Amino acid sequence: MSYRKTLKLICGVAGGSAVLVLAAAEYRGYLGEPPGEAAGRRAIFGVLRAAQPAWTPASHTPAPTGHAWDFNWDKRDPHTLTNGKKTNAPATEDPSSEQDNSKPKATRNILLIRHSQYNLSGTVDKERILTPLGREQADFTGKRLAALGLKYDVMIHSSMARATETANIISKHLAGVELVSCDLLREGAPIEPVPPVTHWKPDAVQYHEDGARIEAAFRRYIHRADPKQKEDSYEIIVCHANVIRYFVCRALQFPPEGWLRMGLNNGSITWLTIRPSGRVALRTLGDAGFMPPDKLTRT
Repeated sequence: MSYRKTLKLICGVAGGSAVLVLAAAEYRGYLGEPPGEAAGRRAIFGVLRAAQPAWTPASHTPAPTGHAWDFNWDKRDPHTLTNGKKTNAPATEDPSSEQDNSKPKATRNILLIRHSQYNLSGTVDKERILTPLGREQADFTGKRLAALGLKYDVMIHSSMARATETANIISKHLAGVELVSCDLLREGAPIEPVPPVTHWKPDAVQYHEDGARIEAAFRRYIHRADPKQKEDSYEIIVCHANVIRYFVCRALQFPPEGWLRMGLNNGSITWLTIRPSGRVALRTLGDAGFMPPDKLTRT
């Protein structure tokens, strides 16, 4: 068998272990050439080695690159709330009971909805209303949320026109769910993205002002349940792509400057789950599979 055919066969079978197999074949002369001539092939082996991931020798798995999970990311970890504080429990009562009562027991589900397509030619916010397609998208989203069969506690929406209109259309499918408007959820520039982009460059003042506001929105709405909450909750937040992407990065403890590496369709659903322990899971990101393909947009 020729060297080239042998190389293709070994790489195809061995995958990530191709370097080890090839080295053994070279040593034993299995490639059909004298050991001396095999030296000329070592440059290829170097290329293969350079293409391998950075494995740890012991486990052969990628080495961790991030920090450990911060269980007190929302400053609501019951251990940090009770440690060092004087207990009010009677002497005959188990001193751990007060801490048990302060522990969250319910799971919060946050469904983040991006507003539907809107009029980009509007010069002021009140003119940036939904397009006819945008109203269709909001209707699809409302039907999808209703079909999930969840007991929604509240729908909070950005006070911007496109988010408010989207929320109003969705609410037609969710009878009895309270609507609440919030200025903190307005669109903006949360943090300078990395890597930078050339088509969108807010100035430093906008990052400074918008970033503080959007971070305040994150702290208000994205956290574990209050200890008094007994049942799992389902809350809808209708807002904007930048806000949602920033929330996802912060909630998962990913670098927040990576928010612009994600894309979200109009009317899409992003679902965060926050456990009583402070663990956070992303159940869906930008789900819009409930819409026909010809109704999908990202404007």
